[in-house]
Amino acid sequence: MADDTRRYMRILVFFDLPVVTRAQRRAYTQFRRFLLNDGFDMIQFSVYGRILNGRDAEEKHMQRVISNLPPAGSVRTLTVTEKQYASMKLLVGLPLFQEKRVDAKQILLF
Repeated sequence: MADDTRRYMRILVFFDLPVVTRAQRRAYTQFRRFLLNDGFDMIQFSVYGRILNGRDAEEKHMQRVISNLPPAGSVRTLTVTEKQYASMKLLVGLPLFQEKRVDAKQILLF
């Protein structure tokens, strides 16, 4: 498949989870670790993103997120194209180390 025909996308996961009790903190930690182990990077607190190569990968990772949802709280996802994601503007602060601008063409697939 040629590079220009690939449809790179980003899936963003936004969550707000309660952390009052020990069980809630454990659920928060497990969900956050799942996201990191599944290739998501933290964009900012409680906002994680992952690059995808097409709709099939989107469906696969969406199902993984759904199967690892915590029992309480609010979790949302948003899928955008790489072009839309690249147009995001950082209004206050500095980009995180993980956010160094990496073009989708620079990604290595194993």
